[in-house]
Amino acid sequence: MLTRLNRLPMLAYYVATIALGFALWSILARLVGNGLLPPPETVARAFRSEYERGAFIDDIVASVRRVTLGFVIGVTAAIPFGFAMGWYRWGRGLLEPWVQFFRTIPALALIPLYVIAFGIGEFPKVLVISVATFLPTVVATYQGVLDVDGTLINAARVLGANDGTIFRRVVVPSSLPFILVGARISLGAAWGTLVAAELIAASSGLGYLVQRSALYFEVPSIFVAIITIGFIGLAMDRAVALVHRKATHWQERR
Repeated sequence: MLTRLNRLPMLAYYVATIALGFALWSILARLVGNGLLPPPETVARAFRSEYERGAFIDDIVASVRRVTLGFVIGVTAAIPFGFAMGWYRWGRGLLEPWVQFFRTIPALALIPLYVIAFGIGEFPKVLVISVATFLPTVVATYQGVLDVDGTLINAARVLGANDGTIFRRVVVPSSLPFILVGARISLGAAWGTLVAAELIAASSGLGYLVQRSALYFEVPSIFVAIITIGFIGLAMDRAVALVHRKATHWQERR
């Protein structure tokens, strides 16, 4: 029986677990019965209502644009910092203390400062997402460089490779799995930070939808925003995971 289950395609597991989740949600909603946990059919009607209001799609586009832009900026900036820290002794000495210092400060704590400095436009939201995605990716890249097998580096040196060749042909490929795992972690941080930023200072976005719905006690609409964020985040994570599999196809997998 277990052997047959292992042979099922991954999509079948995804469909089964989502269906089970909705079934449990429906049961719990009826057991609670106080309006704080609306059943799936009520939330489905709220989806339609939000769509008919005309701003729902705009809120989705605004949030996805902010997350994507902040994520790309943060990860792109983090990779060279991580390589510098892992490959060069001077990079480790100069950069690691600052990275570890700012890593202990929640990105959400910086949102009020960004709002005071830059207002409530797009720039502070993208900036706080960039910071939130930058730090995990830096640490992942740094650790990836440190964990490169020394035997591979020594073998490359014996074959006459210089430092530049070793970095390009050994260090970068060996570090890539760590970088992509860091990117997946950063993607979750990006969504969490975005929603918090939109709760504090925004006039659009899914976080703003949560705030507006809470103000008028529209609990089903809160669930609409939460579910939408979850499914979009899942889709984006699957996309990064696909890149991970394609870029590290040489790794053994179970």
